[in-house]
Amino acid sequence: MKLLFSFLGSLALVCSAASAAQAQQAHLLVAQKGDRSLAIVDPAQAKVIADVAENGITGHEVAGSPDGRLAFVPIYGNSGVGRPGTDGKNIVVIDVAAHKIVGNIQFDHGVRPHCAVFGPTDGLLYVTTELDKTVTIIDPKTLKIVGAIPTGQPESHMLALSHDGRRGYTANVGPGTVSVLDIKARKTLAVIPVSGNTQRIAISNDDRWVFTADQTAPRMAVIDTTTNSLKTWVKLDGLGYGSAPTADGRWLLMPIPDENEVDVIDLQTMTVARTVAVGKNPQEVLVRPDGKFAYVSCISSNQVAEIDLGTWKVTRMIATGSGTDGLSWAR
Repeated sequence: MKLLFSFLGSLALVCSAASAAQAQQAHLLVAQKGDRSLAIVDPAQAKVIADVAENGITGHEVAGSPDGRLAFVPIYGNSGVGRPGTDGKNIVVIDVAAHKIVGNIQFDHGVRPHCAVFGPTDGLLYVTTELDKTVTIIDPKTLKIVGAIPTGQPESHMLALSHDGRRGYTANVGPGTVSVLDIKARKTLAVIPVSGNTQRIAISNDDRWVFTADQTAPRMAVIDTTTNSLKTWVKLDGLGYGSAPTADGRWLLMPIPDENEVDVIDLQTMTVARTVAVGKNPQEVLVRPDGKFAYVSCISSNQVAEIDLGTWKVTRMIATGSGTDGLSWAR
């Protein structure tokens, strides 16, 4: 019996060490718009360990591949949504471990590629291409474009996919609408009016709700995915931006850029339960896969705030490059 307990104890130590090693190998990916580069951050040390130039105009967002090897950075351009400027037409592929560009996905014209999301079931990469009013489908193994899904709306800027991979939802900024996409059939199922202008989009862990922030009033739209209609509004402390649910599905974290804070929304009551002060002009939230921490990009202070989701306290402010924006995780 003593031998058994000794073996189990040793096994626990080995598993713990393996988990710690995996955590140390994980990286936070940060799009640095001002520097036109991708920061690779060691979250354990809370510092940038590599800064990879994108050799492009500007990348706003980043998607880490499911195996953690690659980062895909759509090169959007040097302007905001609907504004004049350069039109990006490529996606840079970066080897996370080697800290260098290893591939490029080229469009034959300017499309302003922006938000990249990996399909949860098919392994394909879905990227908003707003000038074409589409979501482009890419095979990440061959780096080839294999299809497109029309959104039926201009300025389809951000994308969320259901966890079963069947549905897609785009936030269409200028029209203030949300498009509902049939991923397999590659068609638009519905266009949902929201407001005069909307930004960013997220989906609940059970795929029941889709969330997008009104840019004309301090409120968040809650869309019922069973009826593809607006269900209710959640009052915010200011205009919201990019949001993300916690791993347990109880809370939604919504940055409020003008207030330098994150509203924590109780998804059971659809009300703001608390706020967390972060850096200047928070933009995007990423919840760590283990559910213990969230990272918030703060574009005007060039930092990423790390929030302990057990205490709701900011534990560290990680210094990054100019124009800190899009976030992703490389396991």
